Amino acid sequence: MINEEVILSPVITEKSSLLQESNKYVFKVHNKSNKFQVKKAVEEIFDVVVENVNIIKVKGKNKMYGGKKTLTPSWKKAMVTLKLGDSISLYEGA
Repeated sequence: MINEEVILSPVITEKSSLLQESNKYVFKVHNKSNKFQVKKAVEEIFDVVVENVNIIKVKGKNKMYGGKKTLTPSWKKAMVTLKLGDSISLYEGA
């Protein structure tokens, strides 16, 4: 799997913004990726040193669309801890 395919997008929420202060970044990753692939991809794409990777499976939720019940897709997210002093700029103009 190519590194650009492993990391799909950053997860930008209030909680993930608070985690950035402690050098932790959250990414939406490919469903079949593992910790080693995520670590390699983050290190190559952002040119940083990764200390730790935690992978979390997020289950889909039941939603109602016009009276029909549907299930949103499940996905994986990775919480990446960087070496002290390294950082990633996820915002435009930051």
